[in-house]
Amino acid sequence: MAIERVETPSTWPVEPLEDLVRRLLELIGEDPDREGLQRTPERVARMFAELTEGYRVDPVALVNDALFDVSYDEMVVVRDIEFYSLCEHHMLPFFGRAHVAYIPDGKVLGLSKIPRVVEMYARRLQVQERMTEQIADFLEDLLHPQGVAVVIEAAHMCAMMRGVKKANARMVTSALRGVFRENERTRNEFLSLVNQVLLP
Repeated sequence: MAIERVETPSTWPVEPLEDLVRRLLELIGEDPDREGLQRTPERVARMFAELTEGYRVDPVALVNDALFDVSYDEMVVVRDIEFYSLCEHHMLPFFGRAHVAYIPDGKVLGLSKIPRVVEMYARRLQVQERMTEQIADFLEDLLHPQGVAVVIEAAHMCAMMRGVKKANARMVTSALRGVFRENERTRNEFLSLVNQVLLP
């Protein structure tokens, strides 16, 4: 997967979505003209613009020349990266923490950029499994490191407030690349670090 520049529109068309939200309110039996709902279509449209802004992030601009040549070749771990995303099946939120590690092979990425990469993929309609792999693939293609590891733990509102209604269920996904997949000792070192910080 090559990292390519994407065109990012300066504005997001909220008016068509406002009309859809207004119609949705009518279909569920509400009056969109009553006092509490008069601005709801506008608010919902702007909310979706914010929650899906990952589609409009330019990966090239995101990295913004924050790649640095180094001789460091030990594990780099950024843990407890909070995120919020929307499940593509029900468009309900899922949220949790991502733990990301890589072992450099001549290049490192600025610290603030890894949470931004997580945010870029979280701010889309997602499934957790794909999001985990997208983060790992992006960092692998960008850095060409010795290895990349991503673990995500999340709570899914589609399983908590509907369906099976299991409020304490959490999903854990992982994506391991390079030495993290091939070397058990390296993998265990990473997992021992993230296991100390996973959500209760």
